[in-house]
Amino acid sequence: MSVALLATVLLSVVIGLSLGLLGGGGSILTVPILTYVAGLDAKEAIAASLFVVGVTSAVSAIDHARKGRVKWRTGLIFGAAGMAGAFGGGLLGGRIPGTILMIAFALMMVATSIAMIRGRKNKAPATTHNGELPIGKVIIEGLIVGLVTGLVGAGGGFLVVPALALLGGLSMPIAVGTSLVVIAMKSFAGLAGYLTTVSLDWGLVAAVTAAAVVGSLIGARLAGRIPEAALRKGFGIFVLVMGVFVLVQELPAPWGTALAITAGVLAVTAAACWFLIPRCPLRTGGTTTGRRSATAAPA
Repeated sequence: MSVALLATVLLSVVIGLSLGLLGGGGSILTVPILTYVAGLDAKEAIAASLFVVGVTSAVSAIDHARKGRVKWRTGLIFGAAGMAGAFGGGLLGGRIPGTILMIAFALMMVATSIAMIRGRKNKAPATTHNGELPIGKVIIEGLIVGLVTGLVGAGGGFLVVPALALLGGLSMPIAVGTSLVVIAMKSFAGLAGYLTTVSLDWGLVAAVTAAAVVGSLIGARLAGRIPEAALRKGFGIFVLVMGVFVLVQELPAPWGTALAITAGVLAVTAAACWFLIPRCPLRTGGTTTGRRSATAAPA
């Protein structure tokens, strides 16, 4: 086994851990790992990620369902609408240059991460609930997220979780469990679209999938033990870091280097503010949001 293949398989455990714990982030990890570690072409990595994330999400969803963290009607309708959008996105994505797809992928990651870190602006604690969402709203959101899923190879967790938690008002544990059902359905539909123009190394895909499934089982067991506010903010920060990383890799040299330097300076400044300044705006904002989430989340 080559060093690259061994590293790919070991990192794949983290893919599953992300899905089981956060209900998303699988493709955010899978695409860069398959592209920069395994050395696959961007389109091959995107197509392979759809299979890996689809299987891993389906396995992880079972454990979440057993613990009552899946809203089946919302998940199945969202997933069905997403499958239609994902298949069309997969057909279109196979005909777009890989670099453009990766940059679009990263920009969506950054935008979504900011929304998750900031949280909902509505201060009313009663807005968080765990009931089924309106069918019309679910279908529209499913079509949009599905199109993105098929186009850039994202399983959609980093879009589905915010859609369910921020727009739908579900608590994070329920949004995470329900998103896994949606991700599995949309990923397979997107894969079907990509396989019309892309061929895969199924041996590599199977190894990555097996490792990811192991990670997902571990993540699913940890999901219900982490506070909602910490889970949401951690998810947002994780997505932001990965989005910046992909942009640095894909942008031309001057722009990529400038972005890396800017991101580093901002990260150091934020860390200094958080740890050294008692009334740091970052810490104050996080505490406020955490109190809101703690109040809104059901026992």
